[in-house]
Amino acid sequence: MLEKLGEIIRKATDRIANAIFLDKGLIDSIIRDLQRALIEADVNVALVKELSDKIKKEALNERIKGIEKKEHLIKLLHDELLKILGEHKELKLKSGQNRILLLGLYGSGKTTTIAKLGNYYSKRGFKVVLVGLDTHRPAAKEQLIQLGKKNNLKVFTDINEKTPDKIWKKYEKELKGYNLILVDTAGRHTLDKELIKEIKSLDKKVKPTESILVIPADIGQAARKQAQEFKDAVNISGVIITRMDSTAKAGGALTACAETKASVYFIGTGEKINDIEEFEPERFLSRLLGMGDLQTLIEKIKSVTCLLYTSDAADELDGVDLGGRRII
Repeated sequence: MLEKLGEIIRKATDRIANAIFLDKGLIDSIIRDLQRALIEADVNVALVKELSDKIKKEALNERIKGIEKKEHLIKLLHDELLKILGEHKELKLKSGQNRILLLGLYGSGKTTTIAKLGNYYSKRGFKVVLVGLDTHRPAAKEQLIQLGKKNNLKVFTDINEKTPDKIWKKYEKELKGYNLILVDTAGRHTLDKELIKEIKSLDKKVKPTESILVIPADIGQAARKQAQEFKDAVNISGVIITRMDSTAKAGGALTACAETKASVYFIGTGEKINDIEEFEPERFLSRLLGMGDLQTLIEKIKSVTCLLYTSDAADELDGVDLGGRRII
């Protein structure tokens, strides 16, 4: 998952931490590597440029010297990457009944994701039921039934019924015994008027506590347009990004959702039933860096710097010009 980006970021932090000189040549080289990696991860070019400009400006700021500059740069890089990943927003379920509509276009992975969510929350003590209201995609209801059987999850649907509202009405009384209802809805190739009409009709019937958009990571930056359109049309409360394990465009999907303020609740990290996790930007970035939290990075900078020269020597050399380069 975004392994190359993580490797480049780790190398960048190592080069900053290990450098005796933080001159323009080194900074330009680090920025070029970061730009290339971020663009290959499908992050918006404007965001890449904004991050690059901030790093370059602070790196060449003569008012910040010594170890403080290294700490400052690492923290800046960390904070800017965190910013483009978006804020952490937890899917908070209430003590009463929770009704969650899962929305999305064809091929987004809604049905599989519903089973994953059902499994995730049933393990956490919720009484879960899956409701199949996708009457458009062939075998959608059959797929949900099979996933339910395989993972010991209750499923309500009607194979022969073609009207979603009627399926919901058929099981409405039985649903009272569950505190988490996960509803699979139909998709289309695009968010057309027919789909919006159907979703709005279901919204009135189901009265969801959450309406979650499911987006595949491999659409990259196109996730921004999709998230915005769904937000405008049906007021989605959050996003789940699927197929994070199998695409180089995952960075584009994550940052695109952040740009539209569509918080990512979960990410799908594989095909198995347990391959889903809450999306926490801080933890995600730490894993990407292959290290712990920001404080761990700062401590690494201090320890590496101490090996390069003693604090007394550093004080004596601070600000001294050595062949056109400065000890900073």
